[in-house]
Amino acid sequence: MGRRLSYTYEVVAYEPGNSMVMQTAEGPFPMRTAYNWEALDHDKTRMTLRNTGKPSGFSKLVAPLMAMMMKKANRMDLKKLKTILEGEN
Repeated sequence: MGRRLSYTYEVVAYEPGNSMVMQTAEGPFPMRTAYNWEALDHDKTRMTLRNTGKPSGFSKLVAPLMAMMMKKANRMDLKKLKTILEGEN
C-alpha cells in the first residue's frame, strides 16, 4: 500500500541454539515473533518462524493484505540469511 511499517522489538525469551521470542515495544499493533531451531543432523538445522499479532483500527481492516506482505518479507529475509550463513555472498 506504499507505506513502510516500522517496529521496535524487544527480546522477551532466549535459549541459545533453541529458541528466541521477540515482541513489539513500538509499532502499529502488538506483534510477537518466535524463532525455533532444531538440529536435523551435523550440518542441517530447521528453523521455524511464527508471527502473531492483534491488529486494531485501520490495521485490522488491512490485516489480510499485511499478512501476505509479511510472509513475502519473511521469505526474502530468510533467503538472504541463508545466503549469508552459507557464505554464498
